[in-house]
Amino acid sequence: MGFLYGVLLVGAGILFLGGVLEQRRHYARLHHIPTRVLVNGIRGKSSITRLCAGALRGGGLVTTAKTTGTAARFIHPDGSEEPVYRKFGIANVVEQIGIVRRAAAHHPDALVMECMAVLPDLQELNQSKLIRSTIGVLCNVREDHLAEMGPTLDDVARSLCRSMPVGGICVTAEQDRLPILRAEAAKRDCRLIAVDPESVTDEELRGFGWITFKENVAIALAVADLLNVNRQLALEGMWAAPPDPGVLRVDHYRAGELEVRFANVFAANDPESTLLNIDQLRRQGAIADPLHVIINCRPDRVERNGQMGALIPKIAPERVVLIGDPTRSARTAIPGGWHDRVLDLGGHRPAADLVRALLDGRGERSVVAIGNIHGQGELLLDELAKLPSAWQLR
Repeated sequence: MGFLYGVLLVGAGILFLGGVLEQRRHYARLHHIPTRVLVNGIRGKSSITRLCAGALRGGGLVTTAKTTGTAARFIHPDGSEEPVYRKFGIANVVEQIGIVRRAAAHHPDALVMECMAVLPDLQELNQSKLIRSTIGVLCNVREDHLAEMGPTLDDVARSLCRSMPVGGICVTAEQDRLPILRAEAAKRDCRLIAVDPESVTDEELRGFGWITFKENVAIALAVADLLNVNRQLALEGMWAAPPDPGVLRVDHYRAGELEVRFANVFAANDPESTLLNIDQLRRQGAIADPLHVIINCRPDRVERNGQMGALIPKIAPERVVLIGDPTRSARTAIPGGWHDRVLDLGGHRPAADLVRALLDGRGERSVVAIGNIHGQGELLLDELAKLPSAWQLR
């Protein structure tokens, strides 16, 4: 028995020493990357990560980046990218160690990382142990992940602040809870920079080949300015950067005598972000009336289904199509005056049935898909992609 205890102690000692050595190597790699940017917030993190990396590349800085959103990607200094391999397809914050190792091999001037932690303690660990950012980004505070970071939006704001770099700089586009962010930044001796979205002109926004937001661009420009990158060079770098796979876009489809502008807004799955995306599309003329709204429902997102249904009077569509399950959770949240516009296609239907219901009629219409992509939403998108006369609105 004593021999077994000895073996156990020796094994534990070896593991402890191995962990200490790995930690020291990790910190050494971080030390050799002068600028480390950690992007946190509720919506737009992947897009902002790409915009920041593009802006810094535009200024001639050797920059690597990693996104975590719709499809995790490692982005090389030349802007090329590859998927992040995950064993069993499971995301874990520990993967950031391997990403830093890959980034350090390029001897970059800057590393831009999207925060992949949701739990408050993990957000702090991600900053203090894994990334040790010199510049933090806290893009916004929205109504999501309330079970982990809530229950209130004030709690969410304080949780996100745990990724602020102590003694560093943090850039934000948040306005409603800016006083909370300022107080939390002061606790960490962190300089907080609040950007003005209107500092980005419509002309500068038109330089993008996809739909993005002034808030996101303003954040990336502020990060570039901190590193002395000329504004025009930063914009050119952003314009040239490839968008995230989940970026907001509008596709055109033709079926017989019907033309459809289809906007995939599934990624903006909280109420505020959903409305912001739809308003942005309308302002830019990417969608127009008559407007149809598709709400994809999920059994593990019953509250969110209801939130999407409650948005209908603010969106004011001509028709509401409910797909997925349970659609009742969305239907009961739609005010009574709108019930005559609802088409309920709930349950597990073949993808062809969903598209057939979407493409009935003639003339032109715009369709916005909201809620959550998984389940029937994925089937719908896959079936739409098979249509022969489809082109992306650029």
